[in-house]
Amino acid sequence: MARILGVDIPNNKKVPYALAYIYGIGIPLGRTIASKAKIDPEKRISELTEQELAAIREVAVKLTIEGDLRRDVAMNIKRLIEIGSYRGIRHRKGLPTRGQRTKSNARTRKGPRKTIANKKVETK
Repeated sequence: MARILGVDIPNNKKVPYALAYIYGIGIPLGRTIASKAKIDPEKRISELTEQELAAIREVAVKLTIEGDLRRDVAMNIKRLIEIGSYRGIRHRKGLPTRGQRTKSNARTRKGPRKTIANKKVETK
C-alpha cells in the first residue's frame, strides 16, 4: 500500500480512484492531480515509481485536505451553532439542514420511529 498524506491508498486501483480514499479528494480532483503531476490516470498505484508518488505528494500538499479540511468543516458547523442560525439549530437537533422533508424521511438522522400510543378507553 502506498502512503500519501498519512493515508494508505490501495495498490490495485487506478490513480484517480485510489486518491479518492483521501478525505477531500474525489475522482475529478484525483484526475486533476494526476494531470498536474504528469502521470497517466489509467496507471495503477502499484505501477507507479517512487518519483511519480513523490510528484503526487507534491501536488496534493498544496490542497486543503484530510485533517485541515475536517477541522475547517467542524469549525464552520460550530460557528453556525454558536450564532444560533437556522442551519446551526438544525445541526444541534440532528435534523437535515438543507431543506429536506422530515415528515416521511430523514430516518437516519432522526433515529427509529417512536410510536405514540392511542388513548386507552376505560372499561366498566
